[in-house]
Amino acid sequence: MLMQVPAVAQSDNSDLAKQLANPVANLISVPFQGNYDSGYGSADGEKYLINVQPVMPMRLNDDWNLISRTILPLVHQNDINGNSGTDTGIGDTVQSFFFSPVKPTESGLIWGVGPALLLPTASESSLGVDQWGAGPTAVGLFADGPWTYGMLTNHIWGADEGSAASATNASFFQPFINYTTPNAWTFALNTESTYNWTAEQWSVPVNGIVSKLTSIGDQKISVGAGVRYWVDSPDAGPDGWGARLILTFLFPK
Repeated sequence: MLMQVPAVAQSDNSDLAKQLANPVANLISVPFQGNYDSGYGSADGEKYLINVQPVMPMRLNDDWNLISRTILPLVHQNDINGNSGTDTGIGDTVQSFFFSPVKPTESGLIWGVGPALLLPTASESSLGVDQWGAGPTAVGLFADGPWTYGMLTNHIWGADEGSAASATNASFFQPFINYTTPNAWTFALNTESTYNWTAEQWSVPVNGIVSKLTSIGDQKISVGAGVRYWVDSPDAGPDGWGARLILTFLFPK
């Protein structure tokens, strides 16, 4: 019996890693996602970005969950707009709420829909758009053995107010596919593509991430690293290769 304990713990970690790949899983998690990109504009500017992304599921009744997903960016950037100098602070927050059925459909589809809100929390005008915004968001995915695949999307319209040149009008698409091994390694591939309808421009980074779920004492954590490549971006946007590091704290119920 004692020889089975590591195998049981390994299985539990693998199950948690699969849940972590599900944006609407009934799992409290707090990811810290660090990103580095360069090639911005004429001065080859660079940006360091840490997205703090707490996920908080709430049980509404026997049939429905409400999942809160927050993205709060912490930014350090240099010469993003020509020789614009260095800016450090908080960017705009995107707050999403997903109403999701507790059980998948008969076909195995896991889904959620709800509102996405753009909150003008930027500490400096260069770090945000100075607009309130809102729109719909949705996610759909399948969990098939070691595979988890699907897409998360939203569209946000912003108010034509504040310091931004025009109101935000942008669609976000995140198709993803993850493979999780029995010993809780996860190999993930996704894009985080945005289409700016006002400027008629795409931003398309492709990300490849490898992560491992483990424990420090009683605390479950996932540690990951990977690279991204900008397939397309605006003229003043990032170019070439970037990097990503992820540290996620999990709080299973």
